[in-house]
Amino acid sequence: MSGKTNIFVMFYRGSIEVMDDRSWMYRDSPQGLWRMDYCNGVQGFINFATSIPRNFTDGGIRCPCRKCKNLKLLHQDVVTMHLLTKGFMEDYMCWYAHGELFVPDESMEEQVVGSTSSASNMHEVENENSNPYRNMVMDAMRMSEANVRECPIVEEEPNVDAARFFDLLRDSDEPLWDGCTNHSKLSAVAQVFTIKSDHGLSEAGYDKIIEWARSILPEGNRLKENFYAAKSMMKPLGLGYQKIDICPNFCMLYYLENAEMTECMTCGHSRYKPRTGRGKTLVAYKKLRYFPITPRLQRLFMSPRTAEHMTWHQSHHAVDGVMVHPSDGEAWKHFNSMHPHFSAESRNVRLGLCTDGFNPFGSFAAPYSCWPIILMVYNLPPGMCIRLEFMFLSMVIPGPSSPGRNIDVCLRLLIDELTQSWSSRALTYDISRKQNFVMRLALMWTINDFLTYGMVFGWSTYGKLACPYCMENNKTFTLTNGGKASFLTVTVVSYHISTGTERT
Repeated sequence: MSGKTNIFVMFYRGSIEVMDDRSWMYRDSPQGLWRMDYCNGVQGFINFATSIPRNFTDGGIRCPCRKCKNLKLLHQDVVTMHLLTKGFMEDYMCWYAHGELFVPDESMEEQVVGSTSSASNMHEVENENSNPYRNMVMDAMRMSEANVRECPIVEEEPNVDAARFFDLLRDSDEPLWDGCTNHSKLSAVAQVFTIKSDHGLSEAGYDKIIEWARSILPEGNRLKENFYAAKSMMKPLGLGYQKIDICPNFCMLYYLENAEMTECMTCGHSRYKPRTGRGKTLVAYKKLRYFPITPRLQRLFMSPRTAEHMTWHQSHHAVDGVMVHPSDGEAWKHFNSMHPHFSAESRNVRLGLCTDGFNPFGSFAAPYSCWPIILMVYNLPPGMCIRLEFMFLSMVIPGPSSPGRNIDVCLRLLIDELTQSWSSRALTYDISRKQNFVMRLALMWTINDFLTYGMVFGWSTYGKLACPYCMENNKTFTLTNGGKASFLTVTVVSYHISTGTERT
């Protein structure tokens, strides 16, 4: 290319190997024969791909043959046979899907910039604020206009969830009919949805209005034909959640194997309220609302600016003796040693859970205790992981009473989703690497006060053994009149830490 040499650099375990000649990958060979340099090159590729642990997913590596095109995960022997019989896919001189970094020359930089610019023109509008419905899609997906313009041309086909985002962008710019300048396909549906919500229209009433509107619009209009089609179109914008009935005493969830039960198996409390009048609908005493976390974490990988920070915990340089992020701590390193398959993929997400009770009606209202469960993403840098937009609401435990130590009953939904991410294939599209990968989740820490600590972990925070670190080695005494345990030693230690003095 323009008489210049493209340089391919392999990074693994601190070593750098320059590969400036890969003409063997696409050089013609005699019919029915394999060239010796091609066979040796294929074996060299297999050795390189298998030397990097993160290339392995479910026991296989990506096959870059002309048929598979890095979309299939196969055993290394099968990949070798595919490459020998079918050859490499086009334009795979850089093995980017197998851990190699491409350092382009100037002419290649110009081509990449030009391609990115032309791709972004598909979504670009003259004024970013001229289309509020486009901005609505951006807000729902936690993106900005600059993110979309920077999206490079994808080398792998985006999965269904990622493709849905680009479909919504197209709908926000596509006119309601050819020549229409006031409404787009998305804006029309959004406004009719607003009317339905404000005036309490039934689904049948909504369908009748749409049927009448379509009859007076020009032929070939793109207005969705009924409520079901419109709801399917708008669903990706919303924050989907599950409603699960729960025992009022937090004894059990009416979930999975217990979904058909009508009374609590522990306390015997009825699931539904008594019917009044002629109403046929059964109303549960208490409902738990759960917001799945996996789809929202997958959206973080759809923006180049967000996706590149999801591996910051591995790429940043730690300073000995200085802890600026949980990834610098011993607990993080211990988890990596216990779960090497999880830590081999730096894009796997590590979470922290925080919760506490509050009264949503104010301090002067009747006693009420509502418990939100919030998850924090620790893959991100310190300045991002504590920002509000990266704290995800997982569930809301309703009141009026506190769940107490039965909070683990409510957390079962979250635990099931975290466990499922290790066994199922949560296929996620990473726009920064232009790859689909299987994302797994791990809960690393909980953040709460001492009383909530006793609820979440089942530890007794009362009595002489309340401190989980000191245990029986503390100097606790009981007040003569009050009968309460006092931790004078802990108070003195806190005083020492705050003043910086050393006292015995």
